[in-house]
Amino acid sequence: MQQEQFEYDTVRFKSVGLRYGNGPEILQDISLTLTPGSFHFLTGPSGAGKTSLLSLLYLARRPSRGSVELFGQDVTSAPRHRLPAIRRRLGVVFQDFRLLDHLSALDNVALPLRVAGASEAEIQRHVPELLSWVGLASHMQAKPSVLSGGQKQRVAIARAVITRPDLLVADEPTGNVDDRTAIRLMHLFREMNRLGTTIVIATHNEQLVRQMRHPRLHLEGGRLSILQPEEG
Repeated sequence: MQQEQFEYDTVRFKSVGLRYGNGPEILQDISLTLTPGSFHFLTGPSGAGKTSLLSLLYLARRPSRGSVELFGQDVTSAPRHRLPAIRRRLGVVFQDFRLLDHLSALDNVALPLRVAGASEAEIQRHVPELLSWVGLASHMQAKPSVLSGGQKQRVAIARAVITRPDLLVADEPTGNVDDRTAIRLMHLFREMNRLGTTIVIATHNEQLVRQMRHPRLHLEGGRLSILQPEEG
């Protein structure tokens, strides 16, 4: 299993461009390789294309030109019926949370496990433990409507990591929490990375980027550069 995991790169972009409609290219000539188990921050000013790049990673969009490979599979023109199996290997933390309002915190986090066919015994063993770890032990049965922005953020993060995905993509995952909670959540991401998950985190938090000391994918004017921590 371990050998199979490293036969391909997690992500490979080749000369990728992205435009919306007939507008100018938001992303230009992006070539990028993310190896299994790597950890990168995604940085850049507002409007640089960070969310657009993330949308290509979690298959919400396809590039206007160039090619995108995930887990060794070219997803640029792959038929739609092949995409769900690839998506099940992804964990995504959206900036706007995207929780289901009619489900409790526990059931929101459990949803990916249920979709994957996990038993209720497994769900009850793992989900409460993770919610407790992110500080939501007393809010497991709460619906999103009564949770604060920071609490919703933590539910969204727990939902993204519960299946131990091969690739985790997070858009400003610490934007709604205090500094202490942000560090705790970053340690969760680091532990997942230690277990083999490839991580890409978009953030404006320069202090966090400097403190965690991982390479950054930096977007400026739609073009990508890769900076090592000492270049930050």
